[in-house]
Amino acid sequence: MRTTTPRRWRSGTEPATARSDLKLRLLLSLAFTPLFALGTAGFAFWAASSPVDGAPSRGTLTGFAIALGLLTLFAVVDLVVVIRRRRTEL
Repeated sequence: MRTTTPRRWRSGTEPATARSDLKLRLLLSLAFTPLFALGTAGFAFWAASSPVDGAPSRGTLTGFAIALGLLTLFAVVDLVVVIRRRRTEL
């Protein structure tokens, strides 16, 4: 008789139905969402008011503003997901 192997091997002692720490994710999302939003606004303002040939360049500042804007979006989406999961689980 031939035995089948599982598709994924588990390493360590984690439970089979491990869940993320919603309190920590909520705390991190609440802390970093306004920081990322302020950073986005700051870099966008700095890029708009910087001279064309200044250092750092407008393109660099705009890139930082876009990156922080994406992080803001990610933090907001995670905050919404955590709040919805906490409502259904608790």
